[in-house]
Amino acid sequence: MANTISWGIIGCGNVTEIKSGPAFQQVPNSKLVAVMRRDASKAAEYALRHGVPKWYSDATQLINDPAVTAIYIATPPAFHEAYTISALQAGKPVYVEKPMSIDLASCLRMQQMAETTGIPLCIAHYRRALPKFLAIQQLLATQTIGTVCTVRIGMQQADQSATMANPEENWRVQPALSGGGIFYDLAPHQLDLLVFLLGHPEEIKGMADNRAKLYAAEDVVSGSVRMQNEVLFSGLWCFTSDNSCREDIFEIVGTAGKIFFPVFGNEVTVITSSGEQQLHFEPPKHIQQPMIEQVTQHFLGLAPNPCSAAEAIQSFRIMESFVYGYPK
Repeated sequence: MANTISWGIIGCGNVTEIKSGPAFQQVPNSKLVAVMRRDASKAAEYALRHGVPKWYSDATQLINDPAVTAIYIATPPAFHEAYTISALQAGKPVYVEKPMSIDLASCLRMQQMAETTGIPLCIAHYRRALPKFLAIQQLLATQTIGTVCTVRIGMQQADQSATMANPEENWRVQPALSGGGIFYDLAPHQLDLLVFLLGHPEEIKGMADNRAKLYAAEDVVSGSVRMQNEVLFSGLWCFTSDNSCREDIFEIVGTAGKIFFPVFGNEVTVITSSGEQQLHFEPPKHIQQPMIEQVTQHFLGLAPNPCSAAEAIQSFRIMESFVYGYPK
């Protein structure tokens, strides 16, 4: 492979405006050469604003463009599998947004195609590459809080479905497009960190409900997991709470203290017998840039896969088991 990755984006929507798209132009050995969106005028406008040489309204044309050597897929999850498989069959490495797809069976087919073709597939669990979570990983590795015993995630939010997009266009609460509700949009970040920091799940139990009936997907989810090394995890998500109940907490308790932090915030608190320490981390302007740098290096054959399909499937299995109650 050449010493520069020439990227094409399938689905140049809102998530690519700041979080990811510009990073492809700033990472070493990387450039963004083409974008695609089904609305041709929006694709052309995006390309003009971001200085991208080519735009398409057809994904197949972008995939088959010889100037494009790798694909970033940022569509709603219902389209991830088809575009990923097409790109892999065309011999082009793929970086695909989270959640990996809409159900576990689809994820497994994507993984199988990557293994069959031998073409790299990376999943955009980009928090793995952020300094905040690397620092937490180091705190655990050095046993700052001793041996980990329990982990808890708590998320309480007021309903935001009407403000995330026009209700008729809000794919995040349409299971056919997203796989589930807002849980499927936010929990992948949290549950991937659980796997990244603490290893693979060994036993999973959960349940979900649609309490407010504001849309067709679940809005309350709870679950528990026995992780490797006998770490016990519990999680509770509610997306119809009152604003006064708002919570975003990831708490890791060990034999010598605890670490807790908001997944969608910048602070980390460490409490041990020595006292309490507050750590602050400013996220990069383009929050996916550190991950995109690692993915680019992997596609160049210079670094390991920062988040393989097999790794992403671990957290997806937890998520799906929580919602559908599969015994694992």
